[in-house]
Amino acid sequence: MREARGMNLEEAGALMERSISSLSKLENGRVKLPARDVRALLDFYGVTDERTRESLMALARDSHKRGWWQQYGDSLSASYMDFISLEADAVAVRTFQTNVIPGLLQTPDYARALIAAVPGLTGPLDVDQLVTVRMARGEVLTRPDPLCLWAILDEAVLRRHMGGRDTMRFQLLRLIEAGQSENIVIQVMPYAAGAHAGTSGPFTTLEFPQLADLDVVLVETLTSGLYLESEDEIRRYRLVFDHLRMSALPEAESQALIERAAKDLE
Repeated sequence: MREARGMNLEEAGALMERSISSLSKLENGRVKLPARDVRALLDFYGVTDERTRESLMALARDSHKRGWWQQYGDSLSASYMDFISLEADAVAVRTFQTNVIPGLLQTPDYARALIAAVPGLTGPLDVDQLVTVRMARGEVLTRPDPLCLWAILDEAVLRRHMGGRDTMRFQLLRLIEAGQSENIVIQVMPYAAGAHAGTSGPFTTLEFPQLADLDVVLVETLTSGLYLESEDEIRRYRLVFDHLRMSALPEAESQALIERAAKDLE
């Protein structure tokens, strides 16, 4: 909004009688922004749209609430806690995965196998906590206003036996069960599809109820996550996802493929 007014940090800070450092910290989320300051900034930037104002005011009022995940702060990285917070507030998640089942759909044994497989990710005493956190995240799918999840999985996700045959079979059965829910769509990108729009790798898009321009795309790395927020970046990832869902098997055929993969493990 500051940039839309054609102001740099120095100009805005001078007019609002704030230091450049103070304003920068507010914009980058390094310090809390009280609701009264949000209102003042909206007035200063000439924002009159009531929906925009109320949405941002609601975010400010809720910012003091403590999330359930914060009790695990000693075991979770700051970037992971940021992601859980975003996921809890989102109304829809679209994800394309090439190697693993999405965290929201993982069984405890599958999650444990994944966590234990990454060297240096955690100490042995933290594994149970990380599995507990991952299972708690899944509650967004069954809350009164459930999150809508659309997951597209490369066929390799079904064929890689994480944690052994039994663990993988039960994980695939969990996928089949999840696919029956009205708020969950699961598609599989078969090997036969060949080259497709997602060859650059996995990503996750989070969509929020208040404002479309709060949507973000997460591209995960080994130690953190890269959040893409610009309108152009989000538009490009949405286009990629649209191409992926058209290239992937329809829901019924995807379910059939998952069932066959599970049967192969009996």
